[in-house]
Amino acid sequence: MSAESLFTRAAAVLAGPHESNAREWPAESARSVWRALRDADALPPLDTDPAVLVALACEAGYRSTWAPLAETLLVARPLLAAAGLAVPDGPLTVASGPLDVRFTHVNTDSKVGPLGACGTDDAVRVSGTLSRVPWARAADAVAVLTEGPSGGPVLLLLETAECRQVEGVNLAGEPRDELVLVDVAVPAERVRRVPAALVREAEWRSGLARAALIAGAARGCVELTVAHTASRVQFGRPLSHFQAVKQEEAKLVEEAALIAAAVEAAGTALADPDAAEFAGWIAAAQASASVAEITRIAHQLQGAIGFTELSPLHLSTTRLWSWRDEDGDEQVWYRRVGRRVVEGDSDRLWPLVTGS
Repeated sequence: MSAESLFTRAAAVLAGPHESNAREWPAESARSVWRALRDADALPPLDTDPAVLVALACEAGYRSTWAPLAETLLVARPLLAAAGLAVPDGPLTVASGPLDVRFTHVNTDSKVGPLGACGTDDAVRVSGTLSRVPWARAADAVAVLTEGPSGGPVLLLLETAECRQVEGVNLAGEPRDELVLVDVAVPAERVRRVPAALVREAEWRSGLARAALIAGAARGCVELTVAHTASRVQFGRPLSHFQAVKQEEAKLVEEAALIAAAVEAAGTALADPDAAEFAGWIAAAQASASVAEITRIAHQLQGAIGFTELSPLHLSTTRLWSWRDEDGDEQVWYRRVGRRVVEGDSDRLWPLVTGS
């Protein structure tokens, strides 16, 4: 199947209705999205063009999709594949943080370090708490980055059923759950020691995933606002005919276009490992920086109606306010961009930004 056909099928699935059980919402709602993608043969395989995956994440943001699509396609699956771990077929999520990780089978004959610093294999037992894990209750498994028992980062693939879940939500009502691990046994085949570079990749991939979602939600804000001002009549003419409204709409379109361009460029750069990280930083920075202006203008032009749950605008804006900070705000990404330029050749800032 061509990349274009795959995107068309998946986008059609995301645009359709998905059944959810109120008692199990949103976990069952998220799984219904996954079932629909699988039934339509629209679930992207691992070797899908990264630009298509970014476009699908944008579509999920545009549709306010109740499923961890961006987390699965842009973060969890690539990390697991890069580490050489088996990649599950179902919805996935990602988490990181300090945990108590001990070898299951301690090598008592080792003369290196204190007792417990070495194991006869990589099987571990894990305890601790992972906070605000996106879509934990709806995911089949979670890719966890933490410090290993012998030092250095490790990537663990945990089944969410192995953890106790404490439900939480963000401003938009999306699951941001707490996973409590009590001496969870993780077999060696689900543990990998990873280089620091993969930890960095996890960070910028998470930022890019949020940026793609923001790009889609920003597009939704533009469409809703333009439709509202074109249909709402005041003083005998549509709101969109007033010069002040036109100026604000132009700013709204501009901010959304900035995010879309940065995210699209980052999606293209994913094919080039040397350029992907910097492009991901730029996309994450631009997306977070534009959120305030986009939400301000959209709500100003639509008035109080945009804040009600009866208006679809709140589905986009509450997500934008939540997403902009979840993987670092614009200041975090600006510092990384600035550090890259300062440590290198300052005359190369423009080529770095433009890719020329």
